[in-house]
Amino acid sequence: MDFAHVLVVGAGQMGSGIAQVVAASGRRVSLHDAAPGATDRGLAAMRKSLERLAEKGGGDPEETIARVSAVEDLIPADLLIEAVVEDASVKEEIFRRADEILPGAAVLASNTSSIPITSLAAATQRPDRVIGMHFFNPVPVLKLVEVIRAVQTSDETAAAITKLAEDLGKVPAQANDSPGFVSNRILMPFINEAAYALMEGVAEPEAIDTIAKLGFAHPMGPLALADLIGLDTCVAIMEVLHQGLGNPKYAPCPLLRQYVQAGRLGRKSGQGFYEYG
Repeated sequence: MDFAHVLVVGAGQMGSGIAQVVAASGRRVSLHDAAPGATDRGLAAMRKSLERLAEKGGGDPEETIARVSAVEDLIPADLLIEAVVEDASVKEEIFRRADEILPGAAVLASNTSSIPITSLAAATQRPDRVIGMHFFNPVPVLKLVEVIRAVQTSDETAAAITKLAEDLGKVPAQANDSPGFVSNRILMPFINEAAYALMEGVAEPEAIDTIAKLGFAHPMGPLALADLIGLDTCVAIMEVLHQGLGNPKYAPCPLLRQYVQAGRLGRKSGQGFYEYG
């Protein structure tokens, strides 16, 4: 499996970043997003990212962009990488449709942050060829790819996706299918507890983030990171953890819920724990 043609579904922050690194590896990419204008915005974000990398000695942005084509619907490809909203029903519908459209030998991968890969695999007639391929934001910069095996995922599929991650210049780490996998099972409670510390008046956002950055040697504090991820996404992941693991410690902080209800989603809305221009 060399995955010469990759279909990326979802042209947001994660999807456009995934399309960029796949295209930069020399592969052909088809980019699809059902939301009006989303693909154009994704391509524009990709161009800006490539131009910044070129200033630091990266490759030719035009050469990479030329390998990416916008498509109006799902089309046949060697590999699907799904990167849409963190909603199980939406993802399952994409996997059902991809199962009908992509060749039988194609692999179907999800960039989900927390939704069980096993349930996505069960929505298809090729469960052995379904896997999680969880990239980290910003995709062109961060090296980790969490490779998540469903109960049904074959050794061949896991090996092929692990090799692809390496070909993309990433460091793959395998995990078994469990709510939140490894990354978000650890990260989201950290963010959630920081939100509780703010809600309970323990410290202001800047102090919480400064203590985390300097005390734990983290590049970014948990509240600023939550704004980058999207507070709605954080709540969605905490809900998956809460429901899947059945432990009240994973319930989203009420302040997180309140901010999401108020439309304070973080950087993408201009305001979260912090305000953005």
